[in-house]
Amino acid sequence: METGDRMNLTQEERTRVQQAVAAAERLTSAEVVPMIVMRSGLYRDARYRAGLTAAAAVLATLLTVEAAWLPWGWHAANAAWLMLATLIAYGIGYRLGGLDPIIRLFTSADRMRHKVKLRAERAFAQHDLSRTRDRNGLLIMISLLEHQVYVLADQPLFEQAPAGLWDQIVAEVVKPVKSGDVIGGLCRGIERAGIVMAQYCPPRPGDNPNELPDELI
Repeated sequence: METGDRMNLTQEERTRVQQAVAAAERLTSAEVVPMIVMRSGLYRDARYRAGLTAAAAVLATLLTVEAAWLPWGWHAANAAWLMLATLIAYGIGYRLGGLDPIIRLFTSADRMRHKVKLRAERAFAQHDLSRTRDRNGLLIMISLLEHQVYVLADQPLFEQAPAGLWDQIVAEVVKPVKSGDVIGGLCRGIERAGIVMAQYCPPRPGDNPNELPDELI
């Protein structure tokens, strides 16, 4: 399921990520897979909430300043105009609810974290990261709308490495991404993954096949 537009990347940027993966995998037998998604969920409920908020705000405003637009008192036509204005406000709010800043405003941090986790797990299955011989696939995913980085390792690798290890990789990605360098952050995270994974999945000289593509998803 696609949840947003694709990020426009140059071939140079894609090649840079691919080279970072190849360099990292020379240090370890683990298979590193990088991924960038625009968003991890559709967040349709944010549209509804934005629409209802806009409608309530317009309705409350019109009723508060009633004397300004109803100088001659109430009649049936006034009620119709009030309803129409409320519906228009809902429609505008609903449309605006699809914008990233509005989604963040109307969506809790816990819900976004859950969506990112589900998106990473789905990607792990879709791209067969579990098909490696030693079950040592490692996904590094950046989800732009949520401003989150998620690292997901195959089960044997996850059980072997300490939990704080993944936080080290995330921290390396986040530093440049905060300043707008998404590709630079991803490459730094990949580099860090190669270094730390070398301790738990050292390379096998003469027997270290590249089991998963190095390209950016």
